Amino acid sequence: MYRDQPRLFGTNGIRGIFGKELTVDLIIDLCYAIASYFQKGPIIVGYDVRNSSPILSKLVRSAVNAVGLDVGNAKLVPTPCLQYATKRLGYMGGIMITASHNPPEYNGIKVIANDGVEVSREDELMIESIYYSRNFSKIGGFGRDFVNDSIINSYTESVLQLVNVQKIRSCEFKVVIDVGNGAQAAAAPLLVQKLGCKAIMINGSMDGDFPGRGPEPTPENLQVLSNMVRDTGSNIGVAYDGDGDRSLFCDETGTIHWGDKTGTLIVEYLLKNKHDGAEVICPINTTMALSLVAEQAGSKTIYTKVGSVEVSREMVRRKSYIGLEENGGFMYGKLNEVRDGIMTTALVLDMLASNKEMKLSEMISSLPKIFQYKSKFRCPTKKIADDIVNACLKHGNPQKVETLDGAKMWIDEETWIMVRPSGTEPLVRMYGESTDKSLLNSKVEEYSRIVNSKIGDRI
Repeated sequence: MYRDQPRLFGTNGIRGIFGKELTVDLIIDLCYAIASYFQKGPIIVGYDVRNSSPILSKLVRSAVNAVGLDVGNAKLVPTPCLQYATKRLGYMGGIMITASHNPPEYNGIKVIANDGVEVSREDELMIESIYYSRNFSKIGGFGRDFVNDSIINSYTESVLQLVNVQKIRSCEFKVVIDVGNGAQAAAAPLLVQKLGCKAIMINGSMDGDFPGRGPEPTPENLQVLSNMVRDTGSNIGVAYDGDGDRSLFCDETGTIHWGDKTGTLIVEYLLKNKHDGAEVICPINTTMALSLVAEQAGSKTIYTKVGSVEVSREMVRRKSYIGLEENGGFMYGKLNEVRDGIMTTALVLDMLASNKEMKLSEMISSLPKIFQYKSKFRCPTKKIADDIVNACLKHGNPQKVETLDGAKMWIDEETWIMVRPSGTEPLVRMYGESTDKSLLNSKVEEYSRIVNSKIGDRI
């Protein structure tokens, strides 16, 4: 039975090193299974800047055509553009070729349902069942392959309809954009210019080796962005990941902020100005500040497992407009219930334009004061990762333990530590928060010793 076979889908799509885990045979059979799952076309296919992406696009499109479905070739686009096209431009489904923030040698596939959101966990299992049983359909004849190169312009125009363009333009913001050599080079500068902002680009050339600072933006690798914002007197800076669905922001002082801090600000703005009382959907590793802000606005916070699919699908189920992840993935359901770096950028500029008296740093300072810790540990096997989670669960005498995803230990009502295996890389991730910095540092050291006793030094 196929259920005895290993899962193909991880936390966010199917990923692996091209030519190793991600073989040509696997890609072709997987796309036969995806096409058999959809049954009807056309299917839209796009890809990011990775060196292996163009050849993977040819393989994917050919396999889907061979089953009998028409394919729209979106070429190189950010993931949110591909998802938008699937939802708004008449496609039955979409396939995005990307490994998001993974190292350059990786690539992968995200399968998009016709509502513009990645397929549910249940539908992932259906695709895997077709793949392992080799129960592929043959719709009849060969599908045609056609180019759709109008997606980015259509997408950015739809984003503009959801913010106050005139007010943003009147502010004449100066914005530093770090696309990290990734796919947002094709779209982010266009949006910022349409909003009347002066755009200053760094790492702006598309390059599958990601030579500038790698495909994953973190506060540690965005020093060039920080310096450029300060040196040019810019209002904000923004950095995107490899496929452009996540964004981290830098305030005018050069301070880089994690996604759940700026995300909490956007939530506060939307609840006060556009969506009074709306539910907010987020993973269990999200900052406590979000729940406090939502509660003050009379709104409810709904928690999910970690992973954008979990948040997006919960947003669809609950018809929610607002969702976010701590890693810089903000989701605005008025456009689409998916992570979207460009939509998030437009919302931040909209927020700043609505309150010209306050700078981004001042807005961040107005949030509840909470200290954060985030790190990752290299972990070679799933068994070791499970051992780590179990060891942390048994350790000490926490006030409360949550096991929705990994292990989240509440030391007191305002302090927690969480460990969970990554679903996309051989890592264990650790998160922590507290209103007491010394207590947080002590607990981080305590739980880090447990992790290191199993797998070695922190990355």
